[in-house]
Amino acid sequence: MKTSSTILVAIVAAALGAYGYSLLAPATPAHTEHTEHSEKKPNDHVEQDEHGADRIRISDVKLAAAGVTLAEAASATLTDTLAFNGILRANQEAVVQVTPRFPGLAKSIQKRIGDKVGKDDLLAAIESNQSLTVYELKAPIAGTIIERQISLGEYASEQKPAFVVADLSTIWVDLSIYRQDLRRVHLNDEVLIDPDDGRGEIKGTISYMAPIGSSETQTALARVVLQNPDGRLRPGLFVTARLILAARNVAVAVRRSAIQTLENRTIVFVREDGDKIEARPVELGDSDPRHVEIKAGLSAGEHYVAENSFVVKAEMGKGEAEHD
Repeated sequence: MKTSSTILVAIVAAALGAYGYSLLAPATPAHTEHTEHSEKKPNDHVEQDEHGADRIRISDVKLAAAGVTLAEAASATLTDTLAFNGILRANQEAVVQVTPRFPGLAKSIQKRIGDKVGKDDLLAAIESNQSLTVYELKAPIAGTIIERQISLGEYASEQKPAFVVADLSTIWVDLSIYRQDLRRVHLNDEVLIDPDDGRGEIKGTISYMAPIGSSETQTALARVVLQNPDGRLRPGLFVTARLILAARNVAVAVRRSAIQTLENRTIVFVREDGDKIEARPVELGDSDPRHVEIKAGLSAGEHYVAENSFVVKAEMGKGEAEHD
């Protein structure tokens, strides 16, 4: 009986030992596979340069795919500015309402909204109710048809404009100036207008300031007249504007979007050795809405991550996790 019990215990022990071995056995290949996987990813791990700054290897292709763009650190002019909102309007001194001379029926319509016309171009033909003769309605100026209030066969009244023609070669930019800023805004001040179309700002000067304000918005109007030869500026669209109050040149500056914080340090991601990005600690100086002065840590001519720098920051964080 004791022999049988001994044999049973031995069988159970052997079975448990085999099961335990089966749990441990795959661990070695899995660990080996992980080690091999880590060894196959040397390109994205974080390393440190001789100054202790973090670096990560990342290709231009990967940067481009993530929408990351590089720029060159260079001198810049920092400006102290006031920001305003504004709206584009047709130059009201170059807008003409075309009204029929006599009431009658529209026998033909030659132009539609958006059509460009020359001076004396035919717009429509009207049959007079009085004489029953047909007379021509012509464009008094060269420009663009921005309104049409008449249709074929419709009664045309001398009390209502049939067309509105505007010369859009110049555009008004009407800016809203709050009362606390009025004392800082003057005629002939330089203003930078941003239509927000990706083509940059347009420089202009204030040519008119309204003598009265708006009771509804508690603002006063300041106007800038801009040339518009290519039709870039479209009446009705909103814009932003910056009034230059003061300007100062700095030796090295980067875009504001380049500045990041990493491990409680202010850094700029700098391109080095062709395939490396370094998290370079920098000392900041003055700034404006677009640029930040770099007083130390970056030299003019070095290339840095200007847009979507947060993508590189995330990649560097991922590289540190894999390295750990």
